[in-house]
Amino acid sequence: MPSLSRRSAPRTSNAMLESLLSGTGISASQSSRSRRLRRWIPVVISLLVQVPITIVGVIWTGAYAEYGDAASVLPFSTVLELSSIGAGGIAAIALSLIGPLLLLWIRRYPGPLIAVISALAAADFLIGYSLLSPPYLALAFAIVIAISYGARTWTWVSMIVVWEATLLAALVVGIELDPHRVVPTTIGLLLVLGFAEANRRRREQFEKFHTAFASRREEELRAERTRIARELHDVLAHSLSQINVQAGVGLHLMHKQPEQAAEALASIKLSSKEALDEVRSLLGMLRSESVDAGEDDAPLVPEPDLSRLASLADSVRAQGIEVELTSEISEHTAPALQLALYRIVQESLTNVVRHASATSAIVSLAVEGDDYVVTITDNGVGIDADGHSAGRGLLGMRERAELLGGTLRVADAQPCGTVVTARIPHRSASA
Repeated sequence: MPSLSRRSAPRTSNAMLESLLSGTGISASQSSRSRRLRRWIPVVISLLVQVPITIVGVIWTGAYAEYGDAASVLPFSTVLELSSIGAGGIAAIALSLIGPLLLLWIRRYPGPLIAVISALAAADFLIGYSLLSPPYLALAFAIVIAISYGARTWTWVSMIVVWEATLLAALVVGIELDPHRVVPTTIGLLLVLGFAEANRRRREQFEKFHTAFASRREEELRAERTRIARELHDVLAHSLSQINVQAGVGLHLMHKQPEQAAEALASIKLSSKEALDEVRSLLGMLRSESVDAGEDDAPLVPEPDLSRLASLADSVRAQGIEVELTSEISEHTAPALQLALYRIVQESLTNVVRHASATSAIVSLAVEGDDYVVTITDNGVGIDADGHSAGRGLLGMRERAELLGGTLRVADAQPCGTVVTARIPHRSASA
């Protein structure tokens, strides 16, 4: 088995990585053509290296065997006419053809074929002592491909067993081994094996990176879906609960007190307009290409902050619930904190309107030590602390608090009602 004499690109953007890893923009025909190309390249290279050189070597070896040194001064055409190809030459040519052709199936049967190609290379090595033959290049390709496709044990066992059997067969047959050929061949095999192992590790690292990248991308998509669902829930649940209550009031007072029924309808109109504006703004941000194109069907409105708590409290008071609002938190705090606190208060008051059957609620925003603390207390019948009676509202509030490193607690109030307490640390909020 004669000896034979190939990291990651710089860090790129997520879009480029995604395109690289997922094959975005590459058609199925291009992918199939690439696979066929990778399949045939080792075969063609091995044939081009082994077959022509082997044929020439067999011819010149036959000429030297018949004419001695005189063959070196004869034209090649004359040598071709006078030389005879013996059984050894035919066997060498056959070996130079069979080995490369077997590479066509090496990816499907890497284990058995690496053993077969190793045996063919051993036969070529022994025949090569009487003929001029090139390195058995097909073996190098077979080693790299077999190890890359998971046939490590087959490859190492085949190399060790076949190489030792080759040396032993040479002694038995009586071939005088030349150290200048044995040593380079051994070193060449070790180098090819080392390269194959390095290539395998590189492939495994790339696959791990691909898996990690796909997992991270899926987590980001999952988090984004959760965020969108949470925003839509907070907007729609609050607004629709107001609309539902006001519609009931309007229907009840339509004939007895038409003035108050008109006020209820005006409140429904205002609540629905605010809800539509927020939903359209959220959808407009998701459909950024429409905004970039200058479309005005998705107006952007500012994200809710602490300055809107007063109007939020007024909207709940309009539904017959007394709301006491106090806040010690500056309206210049981080936007993420203001949005989280607003949504927590909004969802809590929505639960008060929908589930608590309460007549009053107290909303308090304060700074306690290193924490921002928001507390919402009502005097209603209470809700399930696990959040079952409030749907996914409490889950959304808890997620908002935890995203900023905080906590949310729901407990019974005394003597009746429910108290919701959210704590968010200064450090997490400012980060």
